[in-house]
Amino acid sequence: MAKTGAFDTQVERYEGWFEKNRFAYESQVAAVRSMLPGGSGVEVGVGTGRFAAPLGIKLGVDPSRAMREVARKKGIDVVSGVAEDLPFPDGSQDFVLMVTVICFFDDVPEAFAEAYRVLKPGGSLVVAFIDRETPIGRIYDGGKHESAFYREATFYSAAEVEDMLIEAGFTSITFSQTIFGDPRGLTEAEPVKEGTGEGVFAVVKAVK
Repeated sequence: MAKTGAFDTQVERYEGWFEKNRFAYESQVAAVRSMLPGGSGVEVGVGTGRFAAPLGIKLGVDPSRAMREVARKKGIDVVSGVAEDLPFPDGSQDFVLMVTVICFFDDVPEAFAEAYRVLKPGGSLVVAFIDRETPIGRIYDGGKHESAFYREATFYSAAEVEDMLIEAGFTSITFSQTIFGDPRGLTEAEPVKEGTGEGVFAVVKAVK
């Protein structure tokens, strides 16, 4: 069952985080953009369109009605659905994007298998996630019970995500990372670096 509770009832609070933490948001968008291939694709777990809109992605999927309504106002064609059962034909997408949502999925391997199914040969799955095995990631994991949004989340390490991508059949797996300190205290956008282990916001690209 999709974990939409807080996302259905606290849309303004969700949107407010990005406004209040502008430099962290800019860092996240830059990190995703650096890994996103060309072509047309879909953001799975598009939410309010906070990433799809600036990245020019016109198609999204989300189980939360409240989030979908906001995304549609930003010009995104959003359909109801979950990552484990995508409403698209086989081989129909150049890329699939997932941003800080795998921690809410019921079945991450199944979601990756679905992404693989809907991708064209040579297409890419790009996944941005909170890396549990980083200094800030450990703080997030330890305090998630206090968060309205992350209370039910399961955070993963980069190694765990890579293993699940390989299991789904993906190859050419590359990582980047950003946000190396407390995202609430940033005074400018953080750099995007290759690899993992330092930045709490990790981005991985894997090819079908």
